[in-house]
Amino acid sequence: MPKGYWIARMDVKDPERYKDYVAAAKPAFEKYGANFLARGGSYHVLEGPGRGRNVVIEFPSLRAALDCYNSPEYQAAKAIRVTVADGEMLLVEGV
Repeated sequence: MPKGYWIARMDVKDPERYKDYVAAAKPAFEKYGANFLARGGSYHVLEGPGRGRNVVIEFPSLRAALDCYNSPEYQAAKAIRVTVADGEMLLVEGV
């Protein structure tokens, strides 16, 4: 079964409140088997507009990745994130 990946590109407007999002999202990530492959760190924009924070999260399956996103735990965290960061998130199925 292919794994599922969240790819998030964010510009954080309030780093202190973003910490609240990270803490609130942790239970969902633990519940659905999230494995952080990239989180923050240095990056190089090769094409298109860049974002200040780039995250890649691996899940055991596409279903687990989608269920995590739609879970009540993550939706509560998302309610914080949308007030403190702008960006894009997408879900990709692995090969």
